[in-house]
Amino acid sequence: MITFATLRSGRRCIQLPVAAIFALLACAAMLACPRGMAQNRDAANDAGLKAAWVELGADSQAIARAIVAADTCPAIRVDGTVQAMALRSGPSTSALRPTASAPEDSKPSAFPVASCEYKLPAKATAASIGSRRLPLPKASPQRIVILADTGCRMKRADNAWQACSDSDAWPLATIAETAAAMQPDLVLHIGDYHYRENACPPDIGGCQGSPWGYGWDVWEADLFTPAAALLAAAPWIVVRGNHEECGRAGQGWFRFLDTQDYDSKRSCDDPANDGLGNFSDPYAVALGSDTQIIVFDSSKAGRSALAATDPQFKKYQAQFLKATQLAARPGINSIFTDHHPILAFAPLAGSVLAPGNQALLSVMQTVTPTAYYPAGVTTALHGHVHDFQAISFTSDHPATFVSGNGGDNLDLNFPDPMPDHASPAPGALIDSISHTSSFGFMVMDRQSSGWAYKAYTSKGALMTTCLQKGSKISCDKTGFLLPD
Repeated sequence: MITFATLRSGRRCIQLPVAAIFALLACAAMLACPRGMAQNRDAANDAGLKAAWVELGADSQAIARAIVAADTCPAIRVDGTVQAMALRSGPSTSALRPTASAPEDSKPSAFPVASCEYKLPAKATAASIGSRRLPLPKASPQRIVILADTGCRMKRADNAWQACSDSDAWPLATIAETAAAMQPDLVLHIGDYHYRENACPPDIGGCQGSPWGYGWDVWEADLFTPAAALLAAAPWIVVRGNHEECGRAGQGWFRFLDTQDYDSKRSCDDPANDGLGNFSDPYAVALGSDTQIIVFDSSKAGRSALAATDPQFKKYQAQFLKATQLAARPGINSIFTDHHPILAFAPLAGSVLAPGNQALLSVMQTVTPTAYYPAGVTTALHGHVHDFQAISFTSDHPATFVSGNGGDNLDLNFPDPMPDHASPAPGALIDSISHTSSFGFMVMDRQSSGWAYKAYTSKGALMTTCLQKGSKISCDKTGFLLPD
């Protein structure tokens, strides 16, 4: 005689033989699973799984993340052992808070999904959620994809309505697939993942039907769906941009991408806590035994210099002092990455170039007065300006790259030739600069003597290769594309 029992799965009730239920429980208890049962387990985990990826946090801790359309988290299999994922944040709809948009152009942020996580052991060799195999970090990555400013712009204040349904006008999916095919060991995103802030007007054709606001539907449309191939290809290092500050997409940032433990006071749900939520301590991720990336949160940095009495000044000063400590590790070459360019330019109308970010520079001058960056930093990587820049200095300043051409509306191209004596900051003397406002991304390839930095178009055409020696770079012009 076979005895049946009822097993609840989501909203459905399934009748299974009691013996089968015990077998499933044994499987969940990390015993060997028959092939059919393993497939059933994978199917159950796949149901409602919206995204799954791995990102790297402080001290190079690898964190598996999953987003599910459910109240509970799926299981994760690590080196053949089934483990429970921790609930980072559950489904909720946050009350409407003040945003960068006018109240009539805003709405509450709805998150009908759960965010889940699991801190992976350093020596893990295999991990999967359902049928999705997760990419694991390599001890010494050889190839790193770099991109930034990838979302599709919908912003009433600028009357900017990008054609999100046109892969030429918004090429993130193309970039992700092209970069994933290059088989990177790591992906570095330097901020601004989310751009669809306001509803598409009825008379604009390219964005009709697009989600808007700051909830899950926009995060899915702006990042997790178009970047799926790249999320599956390699672990990510995530840098926060100004579009992820609390008055914009900060709520989703903390639910999905931030590497710290989730804290309701740092969730950006309550604007009274924005002074806490808009600032995060820097941390380092090792790239083997000789190089590290320092991740710096500049999300709230404005354009103007800060007074020493400004609370933001004091917060950024503390962050730079921490970054200085991280960069002081002996024998380690440091790559500093934050969203806002510090020793680079922004184009303005009339062939005018705006210098580096004045808010950050005003603080950095009090920590390292002439060098700006801490000792040990030989390279700086940024986004924010929607173009590609590669700058080498005759002065003692780190080689600087801007890779903000990852999908959002492009900026004006720089004047060519550049204005005489152009400088992004006092004392920063330019030796050479390569630049373009074409869509694309960067790749870092490890060389025997350091790193080679390559700029590609969205479809994978090589634009330039920059070889680095110390803090200096030399870029070729072969195949370099400038807009018509």
